[in-house]
Amino acid sequence: MSKKAALHNLGCKVNAYETEAMQEMLEAAGYEIVPFKEGADIYIINTCTVTNIADRKSRQMIHRARKMNPGAVVVAAGCYVQAQDGKEIDPCIDIVIGNNHKKDLLRILDEYEKKRKNRTADHAAENCGPVKETDREIEDIGKTKEYEALHLTKTGEHTRAYIKVQDGCNQFCSYCIIPYARGRVRSRQLDDVVEEVSALAANGYREVVLTGIHLSSYGVDFDGERHLLDLIRAVHEIDGIARIRLGSLEPGIVTEEFAEEISRMPKMCPHFHLSLQSGCDATLKRMNRRYTSAEYYEKCEILRKYFGNPALTTDVIVGFPGETEEEFQESMAFVDKVRFYETHIFKYSRREGTKAAAMKEQVDEQIKAARSAAMIELGERRRREYEESFIGKEAEVLVEEDAVIDGKIMQIGHTKEYMKIALERNENLRNCIVKVQIENDSRIIH
Repeated sequence: MSKKAALHNLGCKVNAYETEAMQEMLEAAGYEIVPFKEGADIYIINTCTVTNIADRKSRQMIHRARKMNPGAVVVAAGCYVQAQDGKEIDPCIDIVIGNNHKKDLLRILDEYEKKRKNRTADHAAENCGPVKETDREIEDIGKTKEYEALHLTKTGEHTRAYIKVQDGCNQFCSYCIIPYARGRVRSRQLDDVVEEVSALAANGYREVVLTGIHLSSYGVDFDGERHLLDLIRAVHEIDGIARIRLGSLEPGIVTEEFAEEISRMPKMCPHFHLSLQSGCDATLKRMNRRYTSAEYYEKCEILRKYFGNPALTTDVIVGFPGETEEEFQESMAFVDKVRFYETHIFKYSRREGTKAAAMKEQVDEQIKAARSAAMIELGERRRREYEESFIGKEAEVLVEEDAVIDGKIMQIGHTKEYMKIALERNENLRNCIVKVQIENDSRIIH
């Protein structure tokens, strides 16, 4: 009888890719993949450590797995356990797998089972009680130069595939723990990406999203130059792929050459997530972000020059240490000026191990909450304005799934700008790209 394995992912799209790759490895080895509920023989939690809340959620899922089946093998992988290296291991964990070792999952499981059988036999012969040992596969992630080889032929979504092409980060923003959990920049070979995307296209996927921990740095570990544009060109040539989307970008990657080149590629989606974090230069400097608000705005205008009305989305942190009311208002005014389609707001979360955690003038939680609410209200207003700009216009929708809305069965998909649209259609249009007239905003789903 095949063993039952359950997987749970926490965190970013890179983590999600790695979780799906581990699942595919298990399936190929004969494991039965089951929901993350009671009854699994093996529980694998791909953890996140981007905030203290992410740490807590990781611990909660580890404990939940142990509670659901006390006799199961509990595997904790990824960023949380990587960042915890050298610290006491949670007794609920049987196997710890750090970053860059997820590719070794099958070997690690096999070796653990052999050790467990030997330990059980030895202790039974000695009439000893049960023994608890934890296997560990963690390396000094800050020194590795190897890109971890993981691959996918299918994903949880049936039309869109997220492709990990890069790992690690060299930026060391003062609030961020990720360079310590993911290591330095390591890029996937271009030919390897093309091979995987080609296989996914052959399996029917129409859209790919290129993702990484610091996507803009793709290729700098090859020869010191960025090669993201080369990668986009190569993926654009793959038959069967109709759309290319990019994960989060740093403003510095956006140049006249970059924007002009990708604007000539018909498969390129006019949807760009440019990480901002603050619209105040003084705050940006404390964050160790490597641009000013003026430079950031210039990049947005370059994208609008070549794409007309692209969907620009961003992240903003409120309540960063030392952020005064004047600095917050400056950030608000800048976000208003840029006119983002979507603005993801985060209240600053103190993260031990980062420079920002030791900064003086930590902002009161009530002040953070008030600033977050104000920024969210602004973001919602700008989102509505952007969506309303499409009323009366034609858009292409990649149909992805069915949904019941107001008692009606609808088909749901996304435009190139990543607006979610509901369609009333009788025929099954899943994985098809259809042209629709956006007559009003009642068909735009949030």
